[in-house]
Amino acid sequence: MDSYGDWLRGRTDEQLRALVSARPELITPVPADLAALAARAVTPAAVNRALDRLDRAALAVLEAVIVLPSPTLTSLRKALGARCAEAVERLRDQGLVWPGPARTLRVAPGVRAAITHPAGLGPPAREALAALPLDRLLELAEDLGVSTAFASASGLAEALAGVLADPGPLVRDAGPEAGAALEHLTWGPPTGRIENARRPVRLAEARSPVERLLARGLLIATDDRTVTLPREVGLHLRQGALFCEDVVTPPAPSGTTRSRRLTDQIASGQAFTLLRLTEDLLEHWGVNPPPVLRSGGLGVRELKAAAALLDLTERDTALVVETAYAAGLLARDAVSSQWLPTRTYDLWLLRDAAARWTDLAYAWLGTDRVPGLIGERDARDKTINALSDEPVRPSAPWIRRETLEVLEALPEGLAPAEESVLRALAWRHPRRTGGLHDRIVSWTLHEAAFLGVTGFGAAASYAGALLAGEDLAETLGALLPEPVDQVMLQADLTAVAPGPLVPDLARELALAADVESKGGATVYRFTPESVRRALDAGRTVSDLLDLLARHSSTPVPQPLAYLVEDVGRRHGRLRIGTALSYVRCDDPAALDEILADRRAATLRLYRLAPTVLASRLSRQELLEALRSVGFSPVPESAEGGLVVTRLDARRAEPAARPPAEHEQLVDEQVAAAAIRALRAGEEAASVGAPTGELPRTPSVSMIEELRAAIGTRLWIGYLDQQGQASSRIVEPVRVDGGYLTAYDQTRASIQRFVLHRITGIRKI
Repeated sequence: MDSYGDWLRGRTDEQLRALVSARPELITPVPADLAALAARAVTPAAVNRALDRLDRAALAVLEAVIVLPSPTLTSLRKALGARCAEAVERLRDQGLVWPGPARTLRVAPGVRAAITHPAGLGPPAREALAALPLDRLLELAEDLGVSTAFASASGLAEALAGVLADPGPLVRDAGPEAGAALEHLTWGPPTGRIENARRPVRLAEARSPVERLLARGLLIATDDRTVTLPREVGLHLRQGALFCEDVVTPPAPSGTTRSRRLTDQIASGQAFTLLRLTEDLLEHWGVNPPPVLRSGGLGVRELKAAAALLDLTERDTALVVETAYAAGLLARDAVSSQWLPTRTYDLWLLRDAAARWTDLAYAWLGTDRVPGLIGERDARDKTINALSDEPVRPSAPWIRRETLEVLEALPEGLAPAEESVLRALAWRHPRRTGGLHDRIVSWTLHEAAFLGVTGFGAAASYAGALLAGEDLAETLGALLPEPVDQVMLQADLTAVAPGPLVPDLARELALAADVESKGGATVYRFTPESVRRALDAGRTVSDLLDLLARHSSTPVPQPLAYLVEDVGRRHGRLRIGTALSYVRCDDPAALDEILADRRAATLRLYRLAPTVLASRLSRQELLEALRSVGFSPVPESAEGGLVVTRLDARRAEPAARPPAEHEQLVDEQVAAAAIRALRAGEEAASVGAPTGELPRTPSVSMIEELRAAIGTRLWIGYLDQQGQASSRIVEPVRVDGGYLTAYDQTRASIQRFVLHRITGIRKI
């Protein structure tokens, strides 16, 4: 095989399907033929994407193929161990290595340029020396006793490289201090930083350890501040070893083993807590929506207020907010410029707990937003706000999935330490680790525990189904507590919910009582203010008492009934209107009480009639002021009717957001269709390029020939609207209206061809 393209052309259809399945970007879109596929496979972008997918074993084998002089499977086994054979097969399937002469292996074009320091070694001595100026090469040759009779710089570099092929004597001659300096570069990276690296240093004048190394060619200056250790010197210092550790065996996991039962209990409990937190937040924001910042996102003050409401840290609150947003339960209202629950949220509430958690978990797993970045500073030293564009990182979904796959692959119940997870990920994809990647991994472990994907650090029994995209209703539903529709009312004006409440009861209790404590059981406390809140929302005294009697496992305590009736008796006796505002009451004594109250003196009320007081305050201000001093007025409409305060009204339309970018996947049918198109393109190219001038009108004979070929295979030459010539293999279906409708095998789709742009026809 003379070229990489020839080798690729000789691969079987099954082998080509393996290639495009492992590297789906090569058929997006499908190339015209296999030559175009080979050209695309060796572009820098395609090579780097393929290298990023490799695990440590495959990458080490690829680096060994670059470093070893004549790499064969035997020499690779000797250098890396017997397990490298499987990695060689994977590299061949992905088109990153291909056979050379005498059973050697070669890397695909572009791979050498993409791997800067293979195996942590520097460039070959000849390559590094060739970059030096001629006068420096002459000085180095004189100091090392190399003949300067060569006429060119390349000749001198070749001769000096021959001396460095056995650098042992030079290393010993440089002295122990210089040897210690070399040890810092031995296992990579093979470069160091010094000042005036290209300053000429002769052997007789060298004083410092680095100068002695430069004078002997053991270090070579690549620019004014960088020196490089030649590959031959590095291999000598390593005593021929390519790596200092086993690189083909995955690292062993470490951590603490938990029982599966305990793991599932903790995880499912946290999953249920997530549902409660999401509902609490969105119900509150449905009544008191936070504003959208001018630059987009949620303000720091609003995030702090939400954290206080949910009794969470700001970090965990941001996770709840971002997960709800990713699930389409929260959106920006374009009219009011506020963050509001969406109509999707109302439908979400109607589903069972397992289905609701599944929606949140899949949204978190697939979003490209990184809640861990919220609160940090961006490149412009501005705070990164929740729900803004700044936390978006396209790699986040892939990193989350990889992290969970590491947890799921561990023995059952093993809770690994964070360092163990990072080691496993560094082995799976060594080119993608470090920096932000490792931080997202750390955040993912915390978020998975908070959301209920893990318990005590170990993957829950349903984590695998989550990664596989399966329905979790059966596995998770069996672990979550069943909603209850009964509470225990107590004489101290509290109600105890022994478990999660059904949505309707939870909403009514939240309206009529305040949550006092949460946990395995939720405690609600009834107060005059909470009862008045329910009455303001349109509930009557009988409605509240009927609700409590219907959903209580015990009779309604007398103190609670008295509280509801007492608040109801006083509720609405005073009516607030606009005078700017007025107070109306059928009982003049009640108005006398207000006028006599010193706390109401600032309201500047004056009597218009025995049952009416007027004020210069607005209706809302007067309403709040009278309530603050202990009265229970209600607002009145212009027609004299009661204005009911609804607490559950506002909703926003779900925002249309593009899906997050994920690693492309190619199913077998798509891969097979792409290979058929590539083979057809090869066949079309072998027939020849389209010839002839573009006819102004299609000839009758050409139309008849096309109609006669319906159901067979033809080669056609075709000029597109831009005048680009192409060859196609087609199966004609119909010829009418100035068009040929045919299945284009080179594009793997039905196409319509303008007849007057067809330049030639040949039967195949």
